[in-house]
Amino acid sequence: MAENVTSLFRSTAAHSPSMAALTRESDGAGPVDFCIPCNPYFPTPAMFDDLAGRLREIITYYPSSADTITAELCNLLQLPPQCVAMGNGSTELITWIDHLLVRESLAIPVPTFGRWTDQPMETGKRVDMFPLQESSGFALDLAQYAEFIRARGTRVAVICNPNNPDGGFVPRQSLIQFMDAMADLDLIVIDESFLEFADAENEPSVVEDAVMRPNVIVLRSLGKNFGLHGIRFGYLVANPALAGKVRSMLPKWNLNSFAETVVFMLKEHGAEYLESLHMVRRDRLDMARQLSALPGLTVYPSQGNFLFVRLPVGAEGTVVRDRLLTEHRILVRECGNKIGSSSRFLRLVVRPQVDVRRLVSGLEQVLYGTRRGAAVPELGTGTSYSSGTAAVDRLVGETNGAGMPGLAAQAAAMPSLAPAPAPVQNPYPAQSPYPTPAPAAMPAPAPMPAPVMPAPAPMPYAAPAAAMPGMAPAPTAPMPGMAPAPAAGLAAVAQTGMPGLASAAQNNRRGMGAAQGLTAAQVRGRTQPEPTPEPTGWPAAGAMYNQVG
Repeated sequence: MAENVTSLFRSTAAHSPSMAALTRESDGAGPVDFCIPCNPYFPTPAMFDDLAGRLREIITYYPSSADTITAELCNLLQLPPQCVAMGNGSTELITWIDHLLVRESLAIPVPTFGRWTDQPMETGKRVDMFPLQESSGFALDLAQYAEFIRARGTRVAVICNPNNPDGGFVPRQSLIQFMDAMADLDLIVIDESFLEFADAENEPSVVEDAVMRPNVIVLRSLGKNFGLHGIRFGYLVANPALAGKVRSMLPKWNLNSFAETVVFMLKEHGAEYLESLHMVRRDRLDMARQLSALPGLTVYPSQGNFLFVRLPVGAEGTVVRDRLLTEHRILVRECGNKIGSSSRFLRLVVRPQVDVRRLVSGLEQVLYGTRRGAAVPELGTGTSYSSGTAAVDRLVGETNGAGMPGLAAQAAAMPSLAPAPAPVQNPYPAQSPYPTPAPAAMPAPAPMPAPVMPAPAPMPYAAPAAAMPGMAPAPTAPMPGMAPAPAAGLAAVAQTGMPGLASAAQNNRRGMGAAQGLTAAQVRGRTQPEPTPEPTGWPAAGAMYNQVG
């Protein structure tokens, strides 16, 4: 099986192999899935039994039209149907947004969901990639992002909230400020595909704010929240003109009968859905604590249903991934083929505690040599393939033009095994006024630990470096939350960026290990007080935008 698994990953440039492909190569039994970010608690077993009982009818007959299914979803969400377009998965909607609404350029923080970089490149657009800095815990500084957009002259801005793969979260009020400051852009997309799992704010969604603006689209997922990736359904919310433009291009029967059946079941299962979200949030906290106890492993705070982790120095992600799969039947997402990331990072989906214990045990054996020795070959030998270089060369070197000059060559020169993450080059073009400092020399890799796992030693806490070289540094004073900028400052912001916007998110985004003593607020990346308990039953009108999606 090991050679077959390696072959599957080698032939999949954009993502991991599908669960169906892995199951075919493993005698009909799939691995424990820490890769696909799916809600493990919904639908309930009773709902699956109901779906199984209707299987013959579901797959035999045509579904209703997309308008009928959309009307039912909007009735549940208390949204006007003219402001909604449902798609066969969020990727279908991203494709049409690109074709219809992106004319020349798009900005996106990286690392992020791959379709936001791939799709515009495939249609010849310039993609301006704003690198999130590991030194600041991959926190998105909106002021610097706005300045980057102005410097590049980008016409479309995308923000994923929470971001995939790191789970970074931007408070709602800060997003509203950003949307107002960027009102002259062709389009702003807020991708809220994972927002259902967030608990940093009681009302984090900007859906209601989007419908009142001429250039804002909010993208939301159904498959991720409802644990049904295979059905492929999601929706966007915008003002009637924008939503109608996308909706007019979608096929009349772009939604399948499974999607229709689930949408019409939801009104009877609101309480179970809310409980599933509570359970995922609980498991996220427990999983982060267990992982942070592993020596050398860094866990970044997340508001998604996944955790972004950095492997210890010397550990190479493709080797760790392959050994977890072949020796422990555990599937993880190695992030070497995500632009802005490297093979030293994994994205691990939040799962029930019994599965997490299996993951932690597998990582202990693979990382610290308690079973078959060190997980990684000596520096310079590498592995027989690289999961990152080909993707970067294809996406950036061939199609991106001026979006990120030099990144493909930089990636091609990188060894397959790096002792520390490679520095991200300044993405500004040559005429930018911001200088690009020379990258610091790489330190030599630390020796691998002894076969017996040592107890975690206290780790010094390093203050994060400036998030973007050459740009105005973020405020250093601690800020408990993002305060709205004065109304008088927004006119100037529309031309110069967002100089008045605080960047307090970095205070909660530093990676944590066991020595830092993870708290609930740190794990969650919290920027607001603990939310009040949610009501039982399906969310009521006026409070459902952060509950249903």
